[in-house]
Amino acid sequence: MNSPVPRDRISLTGLRVRGFHGVLPEERRDGQDFVVDAVLTLDTRAAAAADDLARTVDYGALAERLAAVVAGEPCDLIETLAGRLAEVCLADGRAQSVEVTVHKPGAPISLPFEDVAVTVVRP
Repeated sequence: MNSPVPRDRISLTGLRVRGFHGVLPEERRDGQDFVVDAVLTLDTRAAAAADDLARTVDYGALAERLAAVVAGEPCDLIETLAGRLAEVCLADGRAQSVEVTVHKPGAPISLPFEDVAVTVVRP
């Protein structure tokens, strides 16, 4: 009988990066800070047993790749941005699934608010 694959997680939260996403011209022109949270589900047993970074997701390198996407090509919707970030998290094949949340605390809303966020989950 096989033991179930562990549901280990690597979490990166609060990654703040300036981007130029949004539907309004001033969002594209002036930019704003976006905050990214990513939770990757993967099997970390081999990395832990060997104490080897090469056998797991390097969260420092992941942060750099995610930041490059946020600072890169603009999109209208944070749904699109979150999807792009999820693809980055899954690209090397180690993560079995990912949950990415993109926060837009400076969203152009005329009422007082603390945060607007979109979360995507990808297998």
